[in-house]
Amino acid sequence: MLKTLRKFLGLIAVCFALSVHAQSFDDVKLAAEQGDAAAQFSLAKMYNNGKGVAQNYAEALKWYRKAADQGEARAQNNLGVMYDKGQGVVQDYAQAAYWYRKAAEQGVAVAQNSLGVSYAKGEGVEQDQVQAAFWYRKAAEQGNAGAQNNLGVMYYQGRGVPQDYAQAMAWYQKAAAQGNSDARDNYNSLAASLANTDDSDTSNSYSSRGGRGKPGDRPNQRPPQSRPQGTPMPKAPISSK
Repeated sequence: MLKTLRKFLGLIAVCFALSVHAQSFDDVKLAAEQGDAAAQFSLAKMYNNGKGVAQNYAEALKWYRKAADQGEARAQNNLGVMYDKGQGVVQDYAQAAYWYRKAAEQGVAVAQNSLGVSYAKGEGVEQDQVQAAFWYRKAAEQGNAGAQNNLGVMYYQGRGVPQDYAQAMAWYQKAAAQGNSDARDNYNSLAASLANTDDSDTSNSYSSRGGRGKPGDRPNQRPPQSRPQGTPMPKAPISSK
């Protein structure tokens, strides 16, 4: 009897949850259709993530754009991500960079980091390491761990900023303190290398300022361009409301 009652109560809970999700979707959609930018962003997220409705990138793109056109910074960033990844639209790095810039100029840290990536890689904009470092710094100073690691790499390699191992270590440490594993590895690698070269000519251990840090000529630092190695700099959507 108790087992049957528990099953019955479980079914009621599931039905209630589904009802709440449906009501939430309907309420959000109604507000979005009435022009509320925050609701449009929320509705786009629902379509993007398949929460409360079947996943639909085309609909997500549509509602992100409506919110972005009204100046909703989070939607501008996420619209950039969709263009960057080709979700619901043909991949277009120029459009991605355009929307990242819109959000970055409103102070969205993740968009600032993403715009830095665009400049570092020359995706949708002319490659410019000075601009990459500029936008990484903007995001890093707001506490974005990926940007802190990326800025550390720029200082380590001397790209866009004067080469400065102390600055590289400082930014790696900030990112590592937030749990960024790439920054932790970069910090440990550089610290070990510097310890080993205290009594020797460091020019024998490091390649030229503009080098890419290939294995063998520098510690195995993970540069901003190396997405396959897991550097947490890929352009990211904003999931919070």
